Amino acid sequence: MQKVLITGASGFIGSSLVDKLLSEGYEITAGIRKTSSKKYLKDKRIKFVDLPYNNPSELKNFLHTENFSTIFHLAALTKAKKKSDFKKVNYGYTKALIDALQGLETKLIFFSSFAACGPGEEETFCACNVDDEAKPNTEYGITKLMAEEYLKSNFENFIILRPTGVYGARETDYFVYFKTINNHLEPYLGFTPQRLTFVHIDDLLEVCLLAMHSPLKGKTYFVSDGNLYLDTEFAKITKEVLCKWTIKLKFPLFIVSWISVVMESFGKITGKTFTLNKDKYNILKARNWNCNIDNLKQDLNFQPNTDLRKGVEKTIKWYKEENWLK
Repeated sequence: MQKVLITGASGFIGSSLVDKLLSEGYEITAGIRKTSSKKYLKDKRIKFVDLPYNNPSELKNFLHTENFSTIFHLAALTKAKKKSDFKKVNYGYTKALIDALQGLETKLIFFSSFAACGPGEEETFCACNVDDEAKPNTEYGITKLMAEEYLKSNFENFIILRPTGVYGARETDYFVYFKTINNHLEPYLGFTPQRLTFVHIDDLLEVCLLAMHSPLKGKTYFVSDGNLYLDTEFAKITKEVLCKWTIKLKFPLFIVSWISVVMESFGKITGKTFTLNKDKYNILKARNWNCNIDNLKQDLNFQPNTDLRKGVEKTIKWYKEENWLK
C-alpha cells in the first residue's frame, strides 16, 4: 500500500483529497496543525502529523523515516494578519519541505494557484498560459510564485498545479455568493464583465490522481473545466439552479477599493482577518481570469466531467442536504 502525505488536510480541498485517496486504497497521513478542525477527517484509517516546518532536522528525519511515495502540499495562507505571514507559510514552509526531501524519490505535487500567474491582460482577454511571464497582483500570489520558483530550482520530481476557482461540497467562499443569490441579491463589482474560470472539486481530485500516477515531472499546469464564463453567466446558472429571482446591484470599483482599505486597516487594529482586504480587492477588480489547460489535457489525458452548470447543481444540492441553504 502506497503511503501518501497531504499537508493542509483539514481544508476544503485537502479533506476532499483525503477521502478520495482513502477510497482508492492509499495509506494517508494528514498534515494538520494541532488547532485545526478534524470535522471532515473522522476516518480511523487517517494518521495525523503536525509537521515541524521550523525544525529542519526533525522535519527531514520524519520524511526520510516515513518515505512517502507522494506528497500533496496544500498547506498555505490565503489571508493573513501580516504580509510577512504569507511569506513565512506559503514560501517558507514550502522551502523547508523541499529542503527536507533532498535525497528522496518522493513525488511532490505542489498546489499553487492561478494567483501565482496573476490575471490575464484586458485588451484581447486572451487566456493565460503556464509559460507566460507571471505578474501576480496579490501577496498570496507573489509568495506562491516564490515557492514555485524555489521548487523548480531545487527539486526534480514535482508537478505544480495552479487551480482556478475551486468549488464544491464543503467550500465556504463561493458559498457566500450562493447564499447571496439565494437571498435575492445579485452583486457585481465594476461595470466591465469579468471573465471567469472554475473547476469543480471532483475534476480537481481526478487531476490529482492523474498527476500522482504520471511518470512526468517538472511540469506546471493550470486546472479548470476548460470553459470560460462571464460573471453574468455564473449568476444566471446559480439563479436557475436555486429557482430564485434577484435584484441586480452594481458597485463601482473605487467604492470596493475604499472599503477594502478600511477593512484591512481595521483588521490590523483588532488583530482579525477579513474576507475583503486589499489583496482580495486586487482579485475582484481583475477582469480576465482565463487560462489554457491544453497541456493538462495532452500530458495527463485529463477530460473535465463537470461544467459549471453541472457543478453548481451538485454543489447546491450538497448545501441543501447539509442545511447550509434553505
